[in-house]
Amino acid sequence: MAENEGAVQGGDQANGGDMFPQVGVVAQYVKDFSFENPNAPAVYQWQGQPKTDVQFNIGAQVVGEGLHEVALKIEISATADQGTAFQLDLLYAGLFALQNVPEEQLQPFLLAEAPRLLFPFARKIIADATVEGGFPPLRLDPIDFGGLYMQGAAQRQAELTGGQAGDVTGQA
Repeated sequence: MAENEGAVQGGDQANGGDMFPQVGVVAQYVKDFSFENPNAPAVYQWQGQPKTDVQFNIGAQVVGEGLHEVALKIEISATADQGTAFQLDLLYAGLFALQNVPEEQLQPFLLAEAPRLLFPFARKIIADATVEGGFPPLRLDPIDFGGLYMQGAAQRQAELTGGQAGDVTGQA
């Protein structure tokens, strides 16, 4: 049985089986994090719900042969009439090992699929931090990174051809 399995595996490699695209998450980590509660303890006596503004940005860079770092930068400010309730800044990243990924699929993976894989973990850190800061958990809505990537690609294409595309921002 073991001989047969080896023959199949070797046959797959001989027939190009080792050329299939391969992606692996090597690590996920917090690169930078800040939570500020500048008006404590008075903020806990304020009436009403603060207005929350969420900004995000996605960055990707090559860090080694076949290794790419994808980083989600999420900035959140919660303000009320009385002032700032809290300010949260998170730079959450993942290290991805990529092999045999075609060039035309590299950017869509790094700017759409990789952030989709990282976002639930960043979302959890944000919810936990707001609770630890004395506020209700802030649970960010899911983000359609694929749709945002497609909008950005359409905008870049329109700019190259001299046309106009809809405004695409990194706001949620």
